[in-house]
Amino acid sequence: MFLLIGSCLLGLILVGRMLQLREMLLSQNLGVFDVLRLFVYLSPFFMLQLTPIACMLSVFLTFLRMAADRELTALKASGVSLYQLLPAPFIFCTLCTLFSLYISLFGVAWGMEQFKLSLLEFARTKTKLSLQAGVFNQEFPGLTIYAQQVDLNSGDIRFVFVQDKTSKSFTTTVVAPEGTVTTDPDKEQIKVVFKNGRLFRRVDETLEVLRFRNYAVRLPLGNMLTSMGYSSMSLKEMSFQRLLEVAGDEGVQQKLLQTGRIDSNKLRAVPTEIQKRLALPLACLVLGLFSVPIASVFRALKQQHGLVLALGVFLVYYSLLTVAESMGETQPLIASFGVWVPNVLFGGVGLLFLRQAVRERVPAGILWVLQLMHRRVAA
Repeated sequence: MFLLIGSCLLGLILVGRMLQLREMLLSQNLGVFDVLRLFVYLSPFFMLQLTPIACMLSVFLTFLRMAADRELTALKASGVSLYQLLPAPFIFCTLCTLFSLYISLFGVAWGMEQFKLSLLEFARTKTKLSLQAGVFNQEFPGLTIYAQQVDLNSGDIRFVFVQDKTSKSFTTTVVAPEGTVTTDPDKEQIKVVFKNGRLFRRVDETLEVLRFRNYAVRLPLGNMLTSMGYSSMSLKEMSFQRLLEVAGDEGVQQKLLQTGRIDSNKLRAVPTEIQKRLALPLACLVLGLFSVPIASVFRALKQQHGLVLALGVFLVYYSLLTVAESMGETQPLIASFGVWVPNVLFGGVGLLFLRQAVRERVPAGILWVLQLMHRRVAA
């Protein structure tokens, strides 16, 4: 059940992620194996997020089914308490925790680094600038291209307008009746040739106007990553050892800031990222054991309702974790402790519910919710 739930959730998230990258993927001649390669590299990051919920759902639905089929009642009648049933889910949750911890310490950084390198490789070798007619195309940072007519097969474009703001000292605008777009993978660039047009260059308050027969613009393919937000280093690309090194060495921090590979906000979030890498794997154990008494208390629920309940519980957990993580850039010390709050909270509530479930007592608030649900079903 764990593999089924994990694979379904992972597939849905990966498809959603690829839809976000559809503009870049459509502009490249990628094969099936290239896309699968990107899927594999993205998998560790999403598996770190999904393993806790897959673990919790597996344990919760298993015990919910046992409770619904009166198997838990039969076991209690034969002298087997809920405490005696805990070793099996405890071992399973511990294995999930170790698996998630390995992904957190090693897999996430490897996957994100390889994903970024693959995007850079594809951008340099397989990109074809696919302009849309009548649309201001901004695939390259600082460059806006408009063409009224586009022939994707031949690369010919007509009635072209280009604004180039890549230089901080001046802005260049090109207007031409026709042009041609070609891709040169060997030189890792896209070449746009304009014909019989005019060039307007503004420097401060001065405007220069030039006529030309042929004017070529060469665009480095690697610059496409900048417009997609992959030019700077992300904390997810750093291994756990690298995060510890950055957090403890001010010289490394200054070097990263000077080279522009990371900004000050991300640098302040490094301690929070370290704690998150440790807290999220432990969620497998906390949420897995939390689901055992919850399934016993809500044994009257159908599986589809139990699934909604479990997803709601995980949503609350992840919301608390997200709030703590968002504080990392402003209040890193508080956020470093805050990422552990969901584990402590759900662990404490789980122990309370476990004690109530062993005594076959239902908390008053939960009992009121169950009675309300029974009334709605009866109505």
